[in-house]
This record gives sequence, C-alpha cells and structure tokens, in this order.
Amino acid sequence: MIRMKLCLILICTAWLHTEAKSRHRVIGVTLCSDTDGEVMYGSNGDEMYHVDFSTGKGVFTLPPFSDPLSYPRAYERSVVGMDICKDRLKSYTGGHSKPEPRDAPQSSIYSEDDAELDSKNTLICHITGFYPPHVEVTWTRNNVNVTDGVSLSRYYPNDDGTFSLFSHLSLIPKLGDVYSCSVEHTALDRPLPRTWEVDVELPGVGASVFCGVGLAGGLLGVAVGTFFLIKGNNCN
Repeated sequence: MIRMKLCLILICTAWLHTEAKSRHRVIGVTLCSDTDGEVMYGSNGDEMYHVDFSTGKGVFTLPPFSDPLSYPRAYERSVVGMDICKDRLKSYTGGHSKPEPRDAPQSSIYSEDDAELDSKNTLICHITGFYPPHVEVTWTRNNVNVTDGVSLSRYYPNDDGTFSLFSHLSLIPKLGDVYSCSVEHTALDRPLPRTWEVDVELPGVGASVFCGVGLAGGLLGVAVGTFFLIKGNNCN
C-alpha cells in the first residue's frame, strides 16, 4: 500500500492507439509535499520527461534513437500544476502543519566495470528507501573530499512512497586507494558511509609463481638424480 506521507500525488493515465492498433500506456505524475515536488511523464513503464525545478527547465530522458518529442511550455505548465497540487494538499491536511514522517536511507557502492588499474571506471552509489526526498551525498578519496567527476541523478519514487537516487563518480583506480560515498538525511543521526577499496591482483602472478616453483623443483630433481647416477657408476 502506498503511503501518502503528507504528500499529494496526481496521476493521469491514458491509452494511446497507434496506426498498428497497438496500445501504449502514457502516465503523468505530479508529486508535492511541504519540502519538495516532482513532475514526470512516462510511457510503457519508461520515463520520457521530468522537470528539474532547481534549474527551471524540463528534461527529456528518451534514448537518442527514439522519435523526438515536443512539449510546448512544459516547464510553465508544470509550475502551474505544482501550485494546484500544493493547494489541494492544504485542503487535504485542513491547513494544519503536521510533522512529516521520516524514513532513513539505505545505500550501497559498486563499480560500473570490473576494476583495472589505471583504466577509467565509474563508481555508483545507490541510495534508496528515504523520505522526505532530499539527501546530501559526499565523495572522498583517501579521506579527502572529491567533487570533480561527481554527478547526481534525479529522485525516483518507489512503490512504497519513498525515494531512490544514484550518485556517480568517475575515477582511474590506483592500487590502495579507498573511496567513500557518505549520505546525509534528516532521518539519520549521523552520515551513512559506504567504502570501496582498490584491491586488484596483478594478472597471472599466482600462476607464474606456481610454474616457476615447479620448474625449479623439477630441475633440482634432475640434478640430484644425475649426481647419484654418476656416483654409482664411479663406485663400480
């Protein structure tokens, strides 16, 4: 069951029929609370467009190979929709301010590709299960703050009313480096850190050592056998 959490969600769905008579489900979501808001449109489970209120513009998120879309005055219409959403939220709560429930985030950190020394890679910090939808993410390398190569995704709503997001860090792994993704949220008493350490084995070292030891042992055995063979012949 989706919890309202003192937010109002306005959802509009429609079924569109193409010339091939196939059906496509288009959905529009407007979410607002006392602290934040979000507007998103999607089709068949994929996001097509969302509004970035921090930059004051709409963002199309369809892949490059898809047909281009046009949504005139999208941002302006989204602002009007957000005002309507907040007015309805006040009516829903009776105009009384209530403390918002808080859900603490969970996080994990992993690399996009298998770690290879001196090869470009990306660390991904996945943060999920938090409410209200605002977190601070800090990256460090060997306990020193890192800002270059850091990006933050938009907030993704989960089915239970909480939110998720991703933070990415571009890097070139060096042996012994330790990276950390630290998350701050109003439901946490202290920052929530996750670490990732560069610990890459040199390729083939184990097999080479094993073969070297085996070869040395074999040569030693031949030498010892030859010695006793010559000594036996001399005694005769």
